[in-house]
Amino acid sequence: MLTQHISQALAAVRQQKPLVVNITNYVVMNNTANALLAIGASPIMAHSKQEMAEMMSFAGALVINIGTLDSVWTPRMSFAVEQANANSKVVVLDPVGCGASMLRTDMSRQIARSADQLIIRGNASEIIALAGEQAQSKGVDALDSSEAALGAARFLVAEFGANVVISGETDYIVTDEQTVKLSNGHQMMPYVTGMGCTLTALTGAFAAVGETTGLAAAAVLGVAGEMAAEQSHGPGSLQVNLLDALYQLDEATLIKRLNLHID
Repeated sequence: MLTQHISQALAAVRQQKPLVVNITNYVVMNNTANALLAIGASPIMAHSKQEMAEMMSFAGALVINIGTLDSVWTPRMSFAVEQANANSKVVVLDPVGCGASMLRTDMSRQIARSADQLIIRGNASEIIALAGEQAQSKGVDALDSSEAALGAARFLVAEFGANVVISGETDYIVTDEQTVKLSNGHQMMPYVTGMGCTLTALTGAFAAVGETTGLAAAAVLGVAGEMAAEQSHGPGSLQVNLLDALYQLDEATLIKRLNLHID
């Protein structure tokens, strides 16, 4: 059932080509836009308050990534969430570096509280910090294991009515109904900057077609990462090959490679 759900969601993204509004960080704009295009979605990197109400009236979902947060970006993000709520659109929050500074932690919690429909995608340390627990982090990198963040993720599900994706060597998708463990991906993937941000953007594309658990995006990126790594000699070629893998991924390959379990 879950594999069929994932493959149907991928087909829906490619058929509907949803517009995904991204307020994301300067480091990954190109990466995430290209990943959305490769999977079949339509990205727009929109940051202006002047157009956000109009954008959210016809976009499929809103992705907010706080990676390069500052005093100019914070009111834009808050306003964008208001517009997403007004138009009944899903907000995907990437709390980059949550726990590394009070600014990041406070803003992440503010967005989580204000979004009516929310998916949170973060690494283990970010998820733990967002839940108010002590996390081990080094800048934006996680030092905690994905499994260590399960309790924090379940807290966030209850506290914010969110679905939570913990990404890492093993991915966990936590909802109020179940926890799914994904063991796809490759050890080379963390050596490409913005890989988690790419997952967040893809989560927005799937949310725009009604797949709001975060499972399909994590599954697709994990399988595509494995495929890309088989053709790559290092992180540089992996980054390029990942786009090709996302573009070429078909239902049969996706189902064959998926390694998931319901905990």
